[in-house]
Amino acid sequence: MPDLVIEAKGLRKVYGTGATETVALDSVTFEVQRGEFVVLLGASGSGKTTLMNQIGALEGPTSGSLKVNGVELGGMDDKERTEYRRSALGFVFQLYNLVPTLTAHENVALIAEITGEHADERADRVLVAVGLGDRANHFPSQLSGGQQQRVAVARGLVKNPPLLLCDEPTGALSVEQGVVILDLLHEATSDGERTVFLVTHNPRIAEMADRVLSLTDGKIVGDRVNADPKTPAQIFG
Repeated sequence: MPDLVIEAKGLRKVYGTGATETVALDSVTFEVQRGEFVVLLGASGSGKTTLMNQIGALEGPTSGSLKVNGVELGGMDDKERTEYRRSALGFVFQLYNLVPTLTAHENVALIAEITGEHADERADRVLVAVGLGDRANHFPSQLSGGQQQRVAVARGLVKNPPLLLCDEPTGALSVEQGVVILDLLHEATSDGERTVFLVTHNPRIAEMADRVLSLTDGKIVGDRVNADPKTPAQIFG
């Protein structure tokens, strides 16, 4: 696996044409190394979601280059994009997107089945890892918001993806619930093999990152290294 996980060069995304043209990403250039916990910080409308959609291969760029693990995303067809998302990425969103008629275990096992064998065993293992071993047979309606988000994290981790994309994962949670989720995501990079790319508007969350990219009006306006990243408990405790 290459050490350079994300490589964006002159990435540009434009919606509409003529008078309705909107530049969502404007010559975005940055790199992310394997094992880094990177926070993309920006206000609403800065282009964060558009950039996340580019990395997730949910849409293609207007121009420029975006490589993940050395593979150019812009030239992929639909089948290649689907395989890329299946094998290379884990997703954690602000809205949990759990299937309400499935238990916590079934929600996680559903993702595990797509990506390999022993789905039930893998689902059990990752639910224990996120502290929900005793809630595996509960439905989403029987879980708190924080517990539902932990199931969502478990779904993101069960594939053991090299890159975990997180879009405002604590935005709908209390501070206490958010700290639990951030601890789990921070732990995900502890072995140096998995990279976490987290999008947020909250500058306090950026204090726990190895690197902080700042996005304004579709442009990268800051790229700094945290010499001494803080733990979630230190930030919010």
